[in-house]
Amino acid sequence: MNTEELALLLCTNGSSVTQPALEYGVWLAGLLHLPVKLLGVVESPEHTQQINAWLDTIVGKLREAGIDFGVSVETGVAEEVIAAQTAAGRYFTVVGPFGRPAWQRVIKGRSIRRILENVVTPIFYVRASRMKMERILVCTGGLDLAAGVEHLCYYLARQSGACVTLLHVVEPVTLQYPLAQQVYAHRKDLIDSDTPQGRNLRNAVEEGRNAGLDIDYKIRQGNVVREIVEEARAGDYDLVGLGSHYSAHSLRHLYLPNVSAEVAEALVCPILVVRQGHELIRS
Repeated sequence: MNTEELALLLCTNGSSVTQPALEYGVWLAGLLHLPVKLLGVVESPEHTQQINAWLDTIVGKLREAGIDFGVSVETGVAEEVIAAQTAAGRYFTVVGPFGRPAWQRVIKGRSIRRILENVVTPIFYVRASRMKMERILVCTGGLDLAAGVEHLCYYLARQSGACVTLLHVVEPVTLQYPLAQQVYAHRKDLIDSDTPQGRNLRNAVEEGRNAGLDIDYKIRQGNVVREIVEEARAGDYDLVGLGSHYSAHSLRHLYLPNVSAEVAEALVCPILVVRQGHELIRS
């Protein structure tokens, strides 16, 4: 694994709702033995005092844990500042909601959607603290676009000793595409089928087991977001990993559903979103 110059980027705009992501980031840095860049974003001058207070608190936790860190304070919109920071380095970004008023979310949309659009490198979205990693759910989609999140989740499983469950959701057939019909016909034995989804699922299971991981897989049928959310809640997973629909080439992402954003908004457990080819760590 090449972790040279890799670091975690932790961000606060001073809101108390950023606390879970900050604390999770400190815990994750200790687990992965990675340095931290602590970023305070001044979106409004009246929040400066709160930002400095949170930075001081997290600096104390980093020092107590013996984690190398740097601190930076920037002025601007958090999503834009984070995107600029990640473009200039190799970061896993750990971020949560920013506690903005409801009217801003209505007008501009939730921050996670803008972060997913503008940040290319892996994103841990944390709404509530969950300082353990024993069960990881990886949503494969059955396509190569999920290879990045699989690789990074396997790395996390090796570091934490977590077991991994691969999830593929077979959607109802709404168009008469031969491949879609074939996948649907093999929905109960997909992993044994001669379909791209079946082959990719077999390869993912084999790769994980060859790495010595505890790997299982599940096939569910129905709406993708609903089935992922139901499986995540039923299995009480500590982390849910998804590929990004921005991994799609050309303009496909303009009409593909933003599954990762919808899942992140629905679940409380930490979410990891990875664009294919930008996982930063590979076997």
